[in-house]
Amino acid sequence: MKFIGAHVSAAGGVENAVLRAHELEATAFALFTKNQRQWRAAALTQETISAFRQACEKYNFSSAQILPHDSYLINLGHPVNEALEKSRLAFIDEMQRAEQLGLSLLNFHPGSHLQQISESECLKLIAESINIALDQTQGVTAVIENTAGQGSNLGFRFEHLAEIIHHVEDKSRVGVCIDTCHAFAAGYDLRSVEQCEATFREFERIVGFNYLRGMHLNDAKSEFGSRVDRHHSLGQGNIGETVFSWLMKDSRFDGIPLILETVDPEIWKDEIAWLKAQQTA
Repeated sequence: MKFIGAHVSAAGGVENAVLRAHELEATAFALFTKNQRQWRAAALTQETISAFRQACEKYNFSSAQILPHDSYLINLGHPVNEALEKSRLAFIDEMQRAEQLGLSLLNFHPGSHLQQISESECLKLIAESINIALDQTQGVTAVIENTAGQGSNLGFRFEHLAEIIHHVEDKSRVGVCIDTCHAFAAGYDLRSVEQCEATFREFERIVGFNYLRGMHLNDAKSEFGSRVDRHHSLGQGNIGETVFSWLMKDSRFDGIPLILETVDPEIWKDEIAWLKAQQTA
């Protein structure tokens, strides 16, 4: 079964994200559990936690259908110790918030070396950061998102994801989220069925579908292999519709949140309906 949705706003309280997903006729959703552009946030109250859990129950969303995202400020591979520690504390807080809300996944961008350390050193720091967070939390899987490779961001090669996973001690609590725009911008072609099959053969060989915990379904304004992260609405960018239709028919993508981060929220409901229709097209 496909779980299809969008990254919805949690303005006014995280429980409102659940209602917004329901209004889109979504069967999955993503959200930020705090302001993604601030380091600190007030702790979740018991009232907020209860309201969120009740809304999930009312609208039939299980934790398997929800993919929260952490703050964009966090860099788990930061080369400077003080900044790395700040990121690690913030990431632990994000994991704890997910745990309190009864969620089982936390999506995050792996990190950047900032041209100060090697890729391999940075990847090991990221894995070490994940290990620290997993030791201090329970029940939440750390879900590494592939990146477009903009600037000094790592995670744009499947090999980067595999290397991080290799150094994570509890492999039952680490996974990956593949963003189609990021993959395309990083040089993984998705414009034809043959190219989709080739790209995901590579993914299976290097990372493994057993680690796939979610996907972000985005077309790309950016060019193929450009290492530029620019999302677009489905079928309106340089990737086209093929990959999204193909994904909907492939059972390897069942049972995980498939999340739109496309640029026009006004058409999310239409995009979700179109994706659902591709399963039987």
